[in-house]
Amino acid sequence: MKYGFVGLGQMGKPMAINLGKSFDVIAYDRRPGVLPDDANPRQVGSLSDLPECTHIFLSLPSSKVLENVLFGDENGLASVLKPGTVIIDTSTVEYNATVDIGSRLDDMGLRFLDAPVSGMQKRAEDGTLTMMVGGDAALARTLEPAMRTMANKILYMGPRGAGQLTKLINQLLFDINMAALAEILPVSVKLGLNPEQVTDVINSGTGRSYASEFFLPNILEGIFDQGYPMGQAYKDLISGAELGARHSIPMPVLGAATATYQRALLEGLGDQDKGAMVKVFETLLSVTFRKSAEGEKT
Repeated sequence: MKYGFVGLGQMGKPMAINLGKSFDVIAYDRRPGVLPDDANPRQVGSLSDLPECTHIFLSLPSSKVLENVLFGDENGLASVLKPGTVIIDTSTVEYNATVDIGSRLDDMGLRFLDAPVSGMQKRAEDGTLTMMVGGDAALARTLEPAMRTMANKILYMGPRGAGQLTKLINQLLFDINMAALAEILPVSVKLGLNPEQVTDVINSGTGRSYASEFFLPNILEGIFDQGYPMGQAYKDLISGAELGARHSIPMPVLGAATATYQRALLEGLGDQDKGAMVKVFETLLSVTFRKSAEGEKT
């Protein structure tokens, strides 16, 4: 097998590096020089350098970018690959887009799995991501050795699109958790509580979640660049709203969380991580949830 990897961003770069520890890998990113010249993966300058690969992993920021890489113009990757080449998409993109892309690749004689990952950058670096796979189960099993270089938990979720749907459910809960924290934490400061003590209670009590454990220490320090930027992650909330509309499913809690998320984007916080949602309510209440604040109003 010869592996390719497209997309060397925050998640893709460490995933490609881990894959390269066990397999021969050719990698592509639109930015030159992301990997050293003598590295494995070896970074190439064009998608046209990948046709020799039998299996290609993708890690891209949106369905628009994904479609452009695969089908764009005359240089779309799908048009130069040999029939039978397997494409494994680890990106987080819309469920409907995934199903459509898979059908288009079928028509071109290519094989496709959706395999989004969960775990953020640190776990990508450690090779301890969770990977949720949708598509042909037998095909997925043949790829487990490669997948296990990136993920220590691989879950086969069902037919094509099931991986993306599972990832979406997980992401929506994550978003809801952070939106709830953003709303309630400034209230604690407004009413005179100490942010560090509140954080200790939350992260050792029943109110804790992965969102609280990851974001609260950073919020206390005023650090808002350790997670995926909100502006890019907003696609998950769009997907959630689309699913609710298509299937007539009311999701009022998700709707409230989305409103907080949207307010953060309107306030220009899209380049910051989801923890920055707390700034919406800090501004509203004229407080800051920081170590230095010591519970005082700003």
